[in-house]
Amino acid sequence: MSKQLVLMDHDGGVDDYLATMLLLTMDHIELLGVVVTPADCYIQPAVSATRKILDLMGFSHIPVAESTVRGINPFPSLYRRDSFIVDHLPILNQSETINTPLVADTGQNFMIKVLREASQPVTLMVTGPLTTVAVALDKAPDIETKIQKIVWMGGALNVFGNVEKSLEAGQDGSAEWNAYWDPVSAARVWQTQIEMIMCPLDLTNNVPVTSELVQKMGRQRHYPISDLAGQCYALVIPQDYYFWDVLATAYLGHPEFYQLREWETKIITTGLSQGRTQVVSGGRKISAMHQVDKAAFYAYILQQWQSSSYRYPGITLRSAAAVS
Repeated sequence: MSKQLVLMDHDGGVDDYLATMLLLTMDHIELLGVVVTPADCYIQPAVSATRKILDLMGFSHIPVAESTVRGINPFPSLYRRDSFIVDHLPILNQSETINTPLVADTGQNFMIKVLREASQPVTLMVTGPLTTVAVALDKAPDIETKIQKIVWMGGALNVFGNVEKSLEAGQDGSAEWNAYWDPVSAARVWQTQIEMIMCPLDLTNNVPVTSELVQKMGRQRHYPISDLAGQCYALVIPQDYYFWDVLATAYLGHPEFYQLREWETKIITTGLSQGRTQVVSGGRKISAMHQVDKAAFYAYILQQWQSSSYRYPGITLRSAAAVS
């Protein structure tokens, strides 16, 4: 059976790296490349950390590309600085060299090239804003037919957004950050006929990152990928943090864990509600992840990050005795 072709487009937040790690553990997926969009990160450390993760997991043949797009509403610097921290974690710096190739061309051009050359339609796994996708579509409209579907962590349909009014003047709190960063590009993608599967805040708000789960990852310290995941989540555990990107990405591994619901929607691009994914009669039809089996999801990510240590040549497995 042929593998499902996937191109990853993430924006360098803490959970973007973990979503990439989870995707790499899926045996039925062929990852064609990773594009890093400069949104919830500083781009240089985000690209570096991504390449180091691919090295660590034994996937140094998968190319990484740096998108040069720009959004309208920048992420706070407090969020973006996490990319520096992840890039400096000791587990990612055991070697002085990085083997995973960095594509010379821009991420948007790389996306066009990958889609055009793919042997079959490709799933875009997008855990950041849709800007790189929109720019690629504008430059090469023909690639729309090469996109099987877009699985996107973004939007808030029937709940408040996570863009705080107190921090972002000129908006009403209805927008989710990945949509708010560049609502015009989100609206551009909404104009296509591409199948859209959203993982909105409506679902992620019910799937928190808990201390208990982070501690379980820590107890798997002799499994380097679980150890890395636990370290990353430990950075953000003092704040309210949810399984945003990882929850969206896990859909590719086990869609049966999820219930989808169809909505008619539009993206508001101006005014106080810019970035809102509004439910409207007659709007663009999308499928949203509506419910998830939380217990199965939690068990799945722990299992994947543990078992991955046996499968990938880039990882040196430490024995349980050595770390006890």
